[in-house]
Amino acid sequence: MGKGGGCVPSKKHFPSVTSEGVQHSAREAPVEARSHSGPSVEEVTPSFEDASSSPVANAQKLKIFIVFYSMYGHVEQLARRMKKGVDGMEGVEGLLFRVPETLPPDVLEQMKVPPKDNDIPIISAAELAAADGILFGFPTRYGCMAAQMKAFFDSTGQLWKEQKLAGKPAGFFVSTGTQGGGQETTAWTAITQLCHHGMLFVPIGYTFGAGMFKMDSVRGGSPYGAGVFAGDSTREASETELALAEHQGKYMAGVVKRLALA
Repeated sequence: MGKGGGCVPSKKHFPSVTSEGVQHSAREAPVEARSHSGPSVEEVTPSFEDASSSPVANAQKLKIFIVFYSMYGHVEQLARRMKKGVDGMEGVEGLLFRVPETLPPDVLEQMKVPPKDNDIPIISAAELAAADGILFGFPTRYGCMAAQMKAFFDSTGQLWKEQKLAGKPAGFFVSTGTQGGGQETTAWTAITQLCHHGMLFVPIGYTFGAGMFKMDSVRGGSPYGAGVFAGDSTREASETELALAEHQGKYMAGVVKRLALA
């Protein structure tokens, strides 16, 4: 499963293919068809030659940890849809985890923070070593990651000392309050965490195709990863934002699978 020191990336380039047929769970509606009125750019994921006959296809599933902090639920919305994208890639599964809360209950109550879903477990830093790839999600605080996620990264010192995360692919997805609130800066200021661990940053670029260029609605997300605008915390993620999160999950699953086959 490529645990431990990580995988060596293949020198081959990923061929571009049109992404279709993402599997959908019974609990979520399928992604609506998107209009390709923008530039002629296709939604792409890495493809694999003879993947069905490879050892990976017949072995235990590769695991992508979707590790997030969500105060009002916006990042969690993206995380759940991202898992759907990961699970749509054969031989790969997504696992949802929360990072520990750092604010006391009375402060959360004053901030009117809704209760967390106990079905999603809290992860410890040591558990990250078991992942084949990791997607980290968090809201912004003044253009950078929230303190809760930073505290979690600060607890990974032993993993850094033992180089347990070196070579593992990782990506980001974010939530911001406004359109100028850090959809890109929140991600790129977090890249330092990956660099010190020797992890492989996997952005989505413009692989979402025309959906990255549409200007007919408010949309979070960037080449760094999926994103949502939370507004005053009452705005819900749009279908386009959720579809981008699903695409990122599938895209990361393809990269992890490719590395495992290398």
